[in-house]
Amino acid sequence: MPFSYKILILDDDKLVTSSLKSLLMLEGFTDVVLFNNPYDAVKYLQNNSRDVIISDFMMPEMNGLEFLSAAKKLYPNAAMILLTGYADKENAIKAINEVGIYKYIEKPWDNDDLIINIKNAYERSFLIQRLEKTNQELKQYSLHLEDLVKEKTADIIKMNERLSAVINNCADGIIISSADGNIIEANPACESLWGLSEDILKTKNVSEIFESKEVIWYQVLQNHNEQLIRNLDVVNFVNGLKIPVEISCAFIPSDNDEYNSNFVFVIRNVNFQKEMDRLREDFIATLTHDLRTPSVAAIQTLEYFLNGKLGSLSDKQILLLSTMKKSQEDMLGLVNTLLEVYKYEAGHLKLVKTPFNFFNLLDECIEQIQPIAQEKNQTIEKLYKDSPNRQVIADRSEIRRVIVNLLGNAVKYTPNDGLIRVKAEINQNDLHFSVKDNGEGIYKKDIPKLFKRFSQGTQEKRSISTGLGLYLSKQIIDAHNGKIWLESDKGKGSEFFFLLPDSVIDCKDELWTA
Repeated sequence: MPFSYKILILDDDKLVTSSLKSLLMLEGFTDVVLFNNPYDAVKYLQNNSRDVIISDFMMPEMNGLEFLSAAKKLYPNAAMILLTGYADKENAIKAINEVGIYKYIEKPWDNDDLIINIKNAYERSFLIQRLEKTNQELKQYSLHLEDLVKEKTADIIKMNERLSAVINNCADGIIISSADGNIIEANPACESLWGLSEDILKTKNVSEIFESKEVIWYQVLQNHNEQLIRNLDVVNFVNGLKIPVEISCAFIPSDNDEYNSNFVFVIRNVNFQKEMDRLREDFIATLTHDLRTPSVAAIQTLEYFLNGKLGSLSDKQILLLSTMKKSQEDMLGLVNTLLEVYKYEAGHLKLVKTPFNFFNLLDECIEQIQPIAQEKNQTIEKLYKDSPNRQVIADRSEIRRVIVNLLGNAVKYTPNDGLIRVKAEINQNDLHFSVKDNGEGIYKKDIPKLFKRFSQGTQEKRSISTGLGLYLSKQIIDAHNGKIWLESDKGKGSEFFFLLPDSVIDCKDELWTA
């Protein structure tokens, strides 16, 4: 059965637009236009209306949020759908709140789910347009108000019935509560999540059914903030199982009395998504682990050649084989880092805490990094002294990994003839450590991004590194119940810190500093 929906698809990848059009044509959608340039799409919309507009998020000329904002101004009632990757979910949520798009769909999408969303989007657009048309007709025929009210009331009832049908058949749980948190309405999806009927749910308060009661109550109910809350669990009252969810919360103000205002909670079950994430991480970890053996074998073979055990080599051969060995060692280092990151995230890595002299370890790390600093004629200044009567209880090898990474970054981003200051001090039972360079520094707005996975520098300057060093360092310090942070500003250098609280034993009562 053909559909009369008017659909516009925008993606800078021609393969994506052509495949989407083929899918929609097979499903019976006949009026589909494609664009690979957002400016062409905006120009088209200036003279042509569309019911459903689908846009990719990441595009070089104009991102999806900017394009949908422009389209919204031209056709405020058109249903907007944003195609986005998992890493851009927060931007997609922002689009729903600020731009007013209907839906975001993560790549790669399920074709059946995409078709259903397009149909639902059209239905929503149709309902909005019909409602506006109804309101206009009510004004135009105000002289025949009584008859029109009866007619339009019937239409509104039908629309409400359809809206109720959408809510009742929504896969996400939807709860409406009063200002004090008492549940007023709950859809069938909520009944499945908690294992309770709507009548029983209506006897409860929001603070009774969410695991993180304080987060829900104080951030939303009391502050009237719109929130997207992740990493929460709800407990099924029947089987006792915990279900991971994401909750979108919004305040619904009342014109008459703020106390009588309501709140809406949209609860999404992310158990399947988390399981898929776990399977993907397990696959990556398995693949990475399997890469170690050929890398080690290649390094050992190259060492045999370089040691002359298989015959003498010319200078050119030695240079070539040394370069190959260095590349293999770099790849092995990357593989090992990926495995370490996976172990921390999966909770498989157990810390082996032993007492050791932190300052001796620090000297070893500086000695290891010193040759690289000397190549750039850099000075490493030690702002600490040994404290033989005091030892730190931690995983020595993991703390060493953090120190070497921070020192390596300082050497890497400090210019030739630069100065690097390494400071350590014990304050009662806490260990404080910092590395300061006099490099270019970074903007303060970029600091929070540096400790995320695969972060590669700032918006202005990208690094060729894997972006895992600082992320892994944060995982290690967090596992020690410590804290790691950065203080920097553009043109003023950078200083990395970490703190290991309550980690020092045999500590004197008086304050000790370097």
